[in-house]
Amino acid sequence: MSRLAAVVLAGAALAPFHSLIQPLSGPTRAEVKHNAWHRGCPVPLSQLRVLTVSYVGFDRQTHTGQLVVNRNAAAPLARVFHQLYRLHFHIRDMVLNDSYGPAAAHAFDVSSGFSCRQAVPSPCVGGTGTGNWSEHAFGEAVDINPVENPYVGCGQTRDRASRPYLNRRRHRPGMVDAAVVRAFRSIGWGWGGDWTGSTKDYMHFSASGH
Repeated sequence: MSRLAAVVLAGAALAPFHSLIQPLSGPTRAEVKHNAWHRGCPVPLSQLRVLTVSYVGFDRQTHTGQLVVNRNAAAPLARVFHQLYRLHFHIRDMVLNDSYGPAAAHAFDVSSGFSCRQAVPSPCVGGTGTGNWSEHAFGEAVDINPVENPYVGCGQTRDRASRPYLNRRRHRPGMVDAAVVRAFRSIGWGWGGDWTGSTKDYMHFSASGH
């Protein structure tokens, strides 16, 4: 069987793709405000939306995931995730409670959107912040499968679980590939894997490309 035929057959087994855009509900707003937003953030909570989408998990089954993103980015991102669904791109976890809930700091391999924080310095240097807002602080960035797509600098990553994925020539499920990059480029978003120099953020897509 050809690879194309296999994809077509697999596609027939998936449920139809669904997406939904909603304002932050009371509980979600409280979690985001407590764990990822504070006074002085560059966007108010009213400008954020919950994007709910279908995705293909590592078990090859259909799941429902959610991201908090800028309201202006929500509809374009829904189109991107529709493309990823059609590609059968595997996503490990996209649960809001794992991004903002009580156990968020210990959650594993969560794809996420909004977080009001500074940009993280390259693994080449020390420190935890750059002094500049991350694109995540505007709700205009998404990180996809951070374990399989590490933030790399000078040939190293801060996450021990990501070390097997430093070799980008050996493709495995959940690793960003050219088709995933094209899906985000279709809405004008750039990829951290295209940054010049030794620092690459393979998980990171953003409206500005930074």
